[in-house]
Amino acid sequence: MTDESPWVRDEVESPCVKVCVVHPEARICTGCLRSIDEITRWTKMSATERHEIIEALPDRAGLLRKRRGGRAARLSQS
Repeated sequence: MTDESPWVRDEVESPCVKVCVVHPEARICTGCLRSIDEITRWTKMSATERHEIIEALPDRAGLLRKRRGGRAARLSQS
């Protein structure tokens, strides 16, 4: 038996974590940190381009750290 399974692929995996919510200000997905354009083009990108984006994703996390208030902000306005 060989290791050449038809289910094994050399492609860069998607960073999608199935939490698909676009941050209204940063305009990136709060789950995977990709832009809408990157998500849309993902399957058409080269493996190199996907890999470059995946490597850049951790640096984008800081764009989402700013809190918009939530329940605590609403309660303090009462």
